[in-house]
Amino acid sequence: MTPNSHNRPTSADAMPADPLPLRITPAPNPVDQTIEPLLGASLTNAWVADDATVQASRSVRGRLLERLAVSRAASTAMVTARPRRLAATPLAPGVAGRLLYATQAGRPPRPGEPLRTLLVDLQPGSRWQEPDAACHREWLVLRGQAHIGEERLQLRDYHAAPAGSAPRTVSSEDGAWLFLRESALAAGPGDAPFSVRDADAGWPEFAPGIRRRVLWQRGGQAALLYHAQPGAAVPRHRHGHDEECLMVQGELFLDDLLLQAGDYQLAPAGTGHGITETDTGVVIYAHGDLDLQFVA
Repeated sequence: MTPNSHNRPTSADAMPADPLPLRITPAPNPVDQTIEPLLGASLTNAWVADDATVQASRSVRGRLLERLAVSRAASTAMVTARPRRLAATPLAPGVAGRLLYATQAGRPPRPGEPLRTLLVDLQPGSRWQEPDAACHREWLVLRGQAHIGEERLQLRDYHAAPAGSAPRTVSSEDGAWLFLRESALAAGPGDAPFSVRDADAGWPEFAPGIRRRVLWQRGGQAALLYHAQPGAAVPRHRHGHDEECLMVQGELFLDDLLLQAGDYQLAPAGTGHGITETDTGVVIYAHGDLDLQFVA
């Protein structure tokens, strides 16, 4: 079924499949061979410093500590989840979930805040009843193929079901890894479940080295897929809505934090990112501002 005017991607986004391949390079070796010998020796033996160098290093040390304090203060506002560190909770026979984020009860929700996000691991032949029908639900396939009701979804396919949609059976014949986002967004007039298929959606240009696909949008917030080429970067920006980033492929630096495939970060509304860049190329699912709020 097709989305209504509230959540339909714009005509500029509804393009035929782009012939540009998704360029994702292997992650570099974490240990540079040229500096590996230094890792086996005490830093005090790595160089000989005169008095002038020592005095300069104190100044450098102070600046580095100041930057670390700023980075630490900024990072404490973010919620970062790495699947390999999360316990798997059984949801049904052959189905496990890893909770990435859940809202805290007893406080007003932030703009664009999800109720819950989780990774759902479906073993071959498994089935699970879709959860709470009162929530707005969004699905993204991260690995394999799955069915949501009669909808067959493959890698990077997206499916949304407005609040009030009847729960359906989620299943996979060969196994799949899915991302599920639930929010308290109320259904609008004429809302109905719909899918955006990776093979048909295309990759409209967004910025130098970056392409963006709008999956869903309403009231200034959107669900998006970004494809960034190696070396691409996004300027400093702030968030009017909660900004969620899920790494689908590749690696990304968000400020001083490296996110790898499957990792998730939520940056609350009112926070910002100074550094957003990739040296491998990346495909990211993001949920947040439709128009990024760049700052000088």
